[in-house]
Amino acid sequence: MNTLDTTSNGKPSSNPEAIKSSNCVLRAIQNHYQISPEIKSEAQIEQEKWLFGSCVRFNRWICFPAAFMIQFCCGSLFAWSIFNKPIDTSIYEENTYTAPIVFYVAIGFQGISSVISGPWIERHGPRQACLLGAFMFFVGHLVTALGLYLKLMWLVFLGFGGVCGLGLGISYLSPISALQKWFPDQRGLGAGFATCGFGAGSVVISKVGIPLMDAVGLPLTFVILGLIYLTLLTTAAFILRTPPPNYEVVVSTLPDTTTESPSKSQINLTKLQFEEIKHPVEEKQNMSLIEALTSTEFKIMVVMFIGDISYGLILASRLSNIITDVFGKTPEEAATVVSVNGALNFVGRLSFSIISDYVGRKNCFLVMLTCQVVSLGCFSIMTNTNAFWPFFISIMFVTATYGGCMGVIPAFLTDKFGPENIGACHGIIIFGWAAAGVIEGLTFTCIFNSLVASGIPSTDPIVYNANAWWLFGCACVGWIAINFVKPTNQDIKLYSCIKRFFCCRKTFKVNDINNCRL
Repeated sequence: MNTLDTTSNGKPSSNPEAIKSSNCVLRAIQNHYQISPEIKSEAQIEQEKWLFGSCVRFNRWICFPAAFMIQFCCGSLFAWSIFNKPIDTSIYEENTYTAPIVFYVAIGFQGISSVISGPWIERHGPRQACLLGAFMFFVGHLVTALGLYLKLMWLVFLGFGGVCGLGLGISYLSPISALQKWFPDQRGLGAGFATCGFGAGSVVISKVGIPLMDAVGLPLTFVILGLIYLTLLTTAAFILRTPPPNYEVVVSTLPDTTTESPSKSQINLTKLQFEEIKHPVEEKQNMSLIEALTSTEFKIMVVMFIGDISYGLILASRLSNIITDVFGKTPEEAATVVSVNGALNFVGRLSFSIISDYVGRKNCFLVMLTCQVVSLGCFSIMTNTNAFWPFFISIMFVTATYGGCMGVIPAFLTDKFGPENIGACHGIIIFGWAAAGVIEGLTFTCIFNSLVASGIPSTDPIVYNANAWWLFGCACVGWIAINFVKPTNQDIKLYSCIKRFFCCRKTFKVNDINNCRL
């Protein structure tokens, strides 16, 4: 089915060439994402109704633990900062600050993999994608271990930065796309559970990594972790699946209390779906992919997204160093902070995404970006005064909002541009995330290294403060951008409730709320 053949008014076009863009880049993107959905035979549909043969009947809620396991493995990337000093000292016998660059390379390859593999995942389903990602992630860890054993840094870049990064990109997208299809009525909930395991992975690995290195050595640590990830990803691959053909959830507008409750016939589900729906499906514009990607709103959302993730993304690769260098804590204490940081990433992804189903996506982004701006504005004050606990508390908010951004954005994009365009839109958003990680990470590294080379010790807060100010500018740009994004229906409903509370206005009718504009 070609979802791209629509006219400018949103109706199907009888002439597919009418939507062809004269821009060669847009044509390439359109052709790349112009795919057929995954084709399932009757036997496969019947088989996917069960787990483990015919022992357990499949339910869409079972996708949550599978998604959690996948994102747990992907989230181990954000515990990389605990390996920075051990890797540098193992290969160079001193801390050369080279290992953090591996993190940025992995981010870059994850973005490339995400934007390229989207159509392949849609054609072949999350199971094959997850199995491929598991294999690449495992091989990447083996190559990294070999590089550490031979003391060859280029093998570490190749193994973890390249191969693991590619495997991460494929694995990361698999549960997000599947859960957005299973939960069209609760997109925030689906996106939250599809991504929250990412934070849990960094929590566990940051606490397990140092004792494991002390017990078996650095190279063997990556072999053991690779085997664990291979087991978890392979198990999750055989649980995760996409809905059967023609799966849909149709929910009428909630009736007044004076009328009879809606009959069961108002909820149209397949045999696999029995849960009662509590949230109406957000109405969306019928857009072609090119219309979505070239829309002003999508471009603004990209700017908003990059502004929100910049601080959290850069902080993840340097947090352990900041804790030990600036605040004088031990590596074990720094690992604890990294672990708590990962826990807040988990909490933010899950809580903000669920809350967004009730208060609106735009409202959530406004809160998250405001926290980023305030925290970065106070960064230099906290480091200069060695105020560890205020810094720790601010980091908790920053990491929660970073996780919230990653959890809310899939549902936000689906609300704005439709589920048929989520693969391309989210893939490009993740590519922007990766590009920001590489460019901003290398910028941070260049400024940091130049200050250290000029004679300023790494324990001086100025080497981090100098970078905090341009990150502050990125957050401010993102905060400005979100104010130009049109609110969703849930955003508008919250505005009307606030007006009612403070202005004592009469209760709005449903039609009044739907017609509201800021």
